[in-house]
Amino acid sequence: MKNRASPLAPFRHDIFRTVWLASLSSNFGSLIQSVGAAWMMTTISDSVDMVALVQASTALPIMLFSLVSGALADNFNRRRVMIVAQCFMLGVSVLLTLFSHFNLITPWLLLCFTFLIGCGTALNNPSWQASVGDMVPRNDLPNAVALNSMGFNITRSVGPAIGGVIVAIAGAAAAFAVNTISYLPLIYALFRWQPKYDANPLPRETLGRAISAGLRYVAMSPNIGKVIFRSFIFGLSASAVLALLPLVARDLVHGGPLVYGVMLGSFGIGAIAGALISARLREYLSSEAIVRIAFIGFAVSAGLTAVSNNVWPTNVALLLSGACWVLALSLFNVTVQLSTPRWVVGRALSLYQTTTFGGIAGGSWLWGVAAGEYGADRALLASSIVMLFGAAIGLRYALPEFKTLNLDPLNRFSEPLLKLDLKPRSGPIVIMIDYVITEDDVPDFLEVMAARRRVRIRDGAGHWALMRDLENPEIWTESYHTPTWVEYVRHNQRRTQADAAIGDRIRALHRGLSEPRVHRMIERQTILPHDIAAHKTPIDLS
Repeated sequence: MKNRASPLAPFRHDIFRTVWLASLSSNFGSLIQSVGAAWMMTTISDSVDMVALVQASTALPIMLFSLVSGALADNFNRRRVMIVAQCFMLGVSVLLTLFSHFNLITPWLLLCFTFLIGCGTALNNPSWQASVGDMVPRNDLPNAVALNSMGFNITRSVGPAIGGVIVAIAGAAAAFAVNTISYLPLIYALFRWQPKYDANPLPRETLGRAISAGLRYVAMSPNIGKVIFRSFIFGLSASAVLALLPLVARDLVHGGPLVYGVMLGSFGIGAIAGALISARLREYLSSEAIVRIAFIGFAVSAGLTAVSNNVWPTNVALLLSGACWVLALSLFNVTVQLSTPRWVVGRALSLYQTTTFGGIAGGSWLWGVAAGEYGADRALLASSIVMLFGAAIGLRYALPEFKTLNLDPLNRFSEPLLKLDLKPRSGPIVIMIDYVITEDDVPDFLEVMAARRRVRIRDGAGHWALMRDLENPEIWTESYHTPTWVEYVRHNQRRTQADAAIGDRIRALHRGLSEPRVHRMIERQTILPHDIAAHKTPIDLS
């Protein structure tokens, strides 16, 4: 049995506890603001499409800008990025409150405000998720992520109802004012937090290069690819329950808005329970087993919801849905963080968030169309089949276990002394490494070099190749390129403790009298003498 850890253990860390409570306040404000915006749109526009666009305008920036935000989270101080995002949303919320109070709001202006708030959320989320690993030690990270999910679902259970009461008593402008105030505790907590980040002497990556590095790292990391694929399938299938819940309340159990609110509350309570039991489940079950349980549990819940015509069995099924929702998504989030070194964790999380949210958005549309054609009950039954398929995928694409990789920096690389005066932007740089490999060791060498290729490309190398000397077959040469000298240094600094095993295996196979010979070269273009003369020949214009 694994070491037992309390699900509330992360609260021992003052900064996590403070930021968690402040985030609880901010999440309450956001949900109250959402209720106010949706209700205000119904009062200033008769278009059903405009009402639907309120939610879309908040969610769209998360899909559009998450990867950019992830690059910013990895290249700038994450605390400052969050402060900028929170202050930006505070300013937008102040303007929204004032425009609403003085009756200056129009449908498109309201959508503009909600879109800008969504942009602030998109900027904030990757830095916030990546910062959890800066607030708590690695052992507490899974429980910290689960507690964040629990906090959000606490607010989702009661936030919309509180928002409805505020709007009914004081109007939408009051809901916007409450949201404005809710940013203050989190901004204060972030200003108090003074994390210690490791100093990086290298210049920051450009935004385009940082995004490319994030995409490349995920593409060359099988563990993260599995998580992203499974999370997309989960979002695509599990989104049916929440997307069709209004139709379930109206058509299947013949209830009204109150019944719908109770159902949302049941889902939220189940999610809280899922967060509390996740730590205990991880003591006895593997990550893959928990994810399969979540898929199968959600399938059972969707099936029960489809066949039930009574509100109470449906609420019991939704308790199960909520628990499975948090178990799966929190585990996906933690697996991405524990499978990614700190230098790229923001970008990896942003890609995970984009694909998961894309699955949820696409699934909501897909199951909505299916419900319109065949009814909500059949759409839910169809989604449950997809969920079972998602569980079966684990037989081939199983999730990795926690703590299987040490992704701390290796710190073995020392920048060599050069006799040429290179600038950081000098390049392209070509690296060639010579190995002496006996014929008997060639199969093992090729196997380990396949792993070396993946790591090289993942960390930023290009044009990787492995060559064998035709005149001396025992000599093998590995070569790769980097665009500039600073990118060569950055490439070597990205190597992790887990990568060291590959280098150690290669050196064990090397039969040379000394360490493998490394050639560091810079490419230079040449112009032949007759080309120079041609350039200097005067042109006769007579």
